Amino acid sequence: MTAKNYPIILFDWGDTVMYDDPVSTTPMVEWTTVRVVEGIADVLADLHASGRHVVLATGAIISDVNEIRGALGRARLDPYFSHVYCFRNTRLPKGEAFYRHILADLNVPPSDVLMVGDSFEKDVQIPNTLGIFAVWFNQRSAENRVHELHTTVHSMVDLRMFFHTIEK
Repeated sequence: MTAKNYPIILFDWGDTVMYDDPVSTTPMVEWTTVRVVEGIADVLADLHASGRHVVLATGAIISDVNEIRGALGRARLDPYFSHVYCFRNTRLPKGEAFYRHILADLNVPPSDVLMVGDSFEKDVQIPNTLGIFAVWFNQRSAENRVHELHTTVHSMVDLRMFFHTIEK
């Protein structure tokens, strides 16, 4: 496996890039405080330096693209993301049709894409059904799930190491 196998890296937003507040009914950009997942800036900087395209693929329904970019900007992460896909600009919940839309819009085959996210179902299983390799970001438990089309990391340090490993 080489880095060229995955020129497109999709990231979930809530609890993968920035921490979500599931009870909030206002866009994250308007929150008093936004919090980034520890180590994500280093991962994004590495991926950007490697020439990959980093894309946000979120099921967020409250925020539109400009509000998402505003929240990312507050955390100084916005420049890393070439595209943002969410419910408000796709009109699709995070399911097979959502990922198919992204593949079609980017005009890339599933084998060129890797998805990183904290929801095993929405960020791993669903992309796997389309042939997209996924990394389950599981910081909540020590559980590991490894398969031909997915693996598990428990921290952004682990994710950085995973990307360094596939580049060799």
